[in-house]
Amino acid sequence: MTPPTPSPGPLDPRLTEQRNPATAEIDLAEPLRIVELMNAEDRKIPEAVYACREHIATAIALVETAFRAGGHLYYVGAGTSGRLGVLDAAECPPTFGTDPELVQGIIAGGPAALVRSQEGAEDDLDAGAAAVDGKAVGAHDVVFGIAASGGTPFVRAALTRAAARGAKTILLSCTDPPPDLLAAVDVAILPKVGPEALTGSTRLKAGTATKLVLNTVTTGAMIRWGRAYGNLMVDLRALSAKLHDRGERIVMEVCGVDRARARAAVAAAGGFVKTAIVMLRRGVSREEAERLLAAAGGYARKAVGEPPPVPGAAAPAVDPRD
Repeated sequence: MTPPTPSPGPLDPRLTEQRNPATAEIDLAEPLRIVELMNAEDRKIPEAVYACREHIATAIALVETAFRAGGHLYYVGAGTSGRLGVLDAAECPPTFGTDPELVQGIIAGGPAALVRSQEGAEDDLDAGAAAVDGKAVGAHDVVFGIAASGGTPFVRAALTRAAARGAKTILLSCTDPPPDLLAAVDVAILPKVGPEALTGSTRLKAGTATKLVLNTVTTGAMIRWGRAYGNLMVDLRALSAKLHDRGERIVMEVCGVDRARARAAVAAAGGFVKTAIVMLRRGVSREEAERLLAAAGGYARKAVGEPPPVPGAAAPAVDPRD
């Protein structure tokens, strides 16, 4: 006998905890059908993220401002949300040549929670506040709380303490957070991806939406901060075989030189690809290239004599409750 199609259910109003009628019989499906059902849900994610584009743009502007002021971006989360924040933070140095301290991930339960679930850690209010105090968060910083289901106590406490210390605050959730929390943050990014294929498993659609948003915020802020030339990662430092190859190919493309000349320039620049580009394009020494880059605020386009990006372009101000 076929079971009745489930209703959303009255027990938990959070969107991330609702049952998904489209996958009510996924436990009866063959492998291909499971793939089709889950992919049908996954295709909803980009549109949900796009609907938040103005709030994401505002987040980019806040993070860019923090970087320019010498501040930091701190991700705070528990479980999958925390791991995704740590992942994004860890990928910034090799991608953009940044100091590992610039973007940091804070996860409930500490480093052990990266590889093993730390049940109960997400409920520790004191730990959330203490984590922010431990980083000496201040007015130039941004604290970005990730709470897929809206109101994780660890994240909530961290955001509250961050605001009290003068930092800007961002909340990312895939359901409507508590009204008081929503009103307290500077920006709320709420991609409504709908109920999960497996009820409550926010490592699925919510996790994917989170990854998309974090990718966009840090990449956007780094681009605005001069860490790209066109769509090339010119601030990477060639410290591995893969990055040596990529750096040389970038120099070859931007400067129109062969592999040997690009390799020599990168070596002479101490592995700094952006410096090598300026050296070749302007025909100057490493020291002069570094001076030109500093005078250009780090923008490669300006340092080589091209028009720089439009300065001061800000994202639209948005009310987090919109």
